[in-house]
Amino acid sequence: MSGAHSHSHAHAHGDHGHSHHGHSHAGHSHGGHSHAPASFGRAFAIGTALNLGFVAVEAGYGIASGSMSLLADAGHNLSDVLGLGIAWTAASLGKRAPKGRYTYGLRSSSILAALVNALLLLVAIGVIAVEAVGRFFHPEPIAAGTVMIVAAIGILVNGITALLFARGGKDDINIRGAFLHMAADAAISAGVVVAGFLILKTGLVWIDPAVSLIVTAIVAFGTWGLLRDSVNMSLHAAPPGVDPAAVGAFLAAEPGVSAIHDLHVWPMSTTETALTVHLILPTGYPGDAFAAGLADRLQHKFGIDHTTIQIETDDCGGCTLHAEATA
Repeated sequence: MSGAHSHSHAHAHGDHGHSHHGHSHAGHSHGGHSHAPASFGRAFAIGTALNLGFVAVEAGYGIASGSMSLLADAGHNLSDVLGLGIAWTAASLGKRAPKGRYTYGLRSSSILAALVNALLLLVAIGVIAVEAVGRFFHPEPIAAGTVMIVAAIGILVNGITALLFARGGKDDINIRGAFLHMAADAAISAGVVVAGFLILKTGLVWIDPAVSLIVTAIVAFGTWGLLRDSVNMSLHAAPPGVDPAAVGAFLAAEPGVSAIHDLHVWPMSTTETALTVHLILPTGYPGDAFAAGLADRLQHKFGIDHTTIQIETDDCGGCTLHAEATA
């Protein structure tokens, strides 16, 4: 921009308002909307304790009964405890205030946690699948009764843990990752119970690996969506459900706006979205109320929590919209 070019920046986010040195910051309220992720500390604590206890029980009975399937499932559940710990840590870090070099705080740690959780799930089901295929070629006798009882306990433990996270899965992929971990374990335990029952009645040991492969295929299908979303978020793609083109069209249609450019939409965390944009208003800066109102409408229409708007009064020579965040 040339020295003669006049512009002002309008920043609207949070609940503060002040102006200084040609920059106007417009505060607004979201009608009770909270940027902070819902607190699932109690859910993480209960889930971790339940699953650690179950891993100890399952491993003990696996050794006592000589059941490799129980030992393998105990190892899988241990990886889930690690996954819960990662998600719990990220949820706690996300609440820390911005400090030093971390001007956004540590919100984005929740995105990394979701990515790590997805990778852990894929590794866990990969190990189970390999073990299941191996059992087809090298069948081993199974203490079906013991397997059924311990697996039934697993359904209860993992089902209760999954329910603790069920209500947060729609709004936060980090919480969804924790929910998927536990729901997957409950499904696997149910499959093991069914397999144990059929083996007890028929004596056909190949049923165990067959059921395991079916369950892992179901879990893999659900995990792929979590992996895709977390990778996209880590690459600063617009969050699912936010279309940058639609946001750009909405901004361009605002009264007085002749053009827009440098539109960026990206996730600050698994629950918060940020936006920056340059608006061309040839008639001049319309005042703080314009920025505050626009930020409020963006929040309610698109769920964008943190909006930064730069107002430019010169025609930028036919500049075009650059929407660098993709869905």
